[in-house]
Amino acid sequence: MAYTHYTEIPADVAERAARVRLVVFDVDGTLTDGRLWYGEDGRETKVFHVHDGLGLKALQRNGVKVGIITARISHPVSLRAEELGIAHVYQGQKDKRACLTGLLDALRLAPEEAAFVGDDLPDLPAMGIVGLAVATANAHPWVAERAHWRTRLIGGYGAAREVADMILAAQGKAEAERDRWL
Repeated sequence: MAYTHYTEIPADVAERAARVRLVVFDVDGTLTDGRLWYGEDGRETKVFHVHDGLGLKALQRNGVKVGIITARISHPVSLRAEELGIAHVYQGQKDKRACLTGLLDALRLAPEEAAFVGDDLPDLPAMGIVGLAVATANAHPWVAERAHWRTRLIGGYGAAREVADMILAAQGKAEAERDRWL
């Protein structure tokens, strides 16, 4: 794992990340900063960070599937997922663990081959069954203490990119991903 800014990743986390074939993200507080924005007309808007999008595309380009499981239903999430080519999008999911289990079954993946990235209590059940549970820097303390790894960046400000870069580094694919841009 020569990718220098990930040399501080604990060996056990790197081992877990090396096995990941699917990364599933919560949305609010993970892919966004967690704030809910409503216009005068009552429509919800969300802000996504371009760095996160590039990281999610890099995962997919390198053979790692990406999914979204969120308790809320939001049209901006559908738009962003479509833009990024994310096929596995599940909104309105009150039981994220059951949803994730169904996705793992459909993709014929073992839980150890999956990562879940979350920030708050509804994410704990899904985080509890995966091989790599990740909490964002802004995660609730009960979530952070149950994660295998915690990002330095907060949700909506590059945390998802940090996860993507770490997984690619653990899988020995980071330098090739960097070099494709040179």
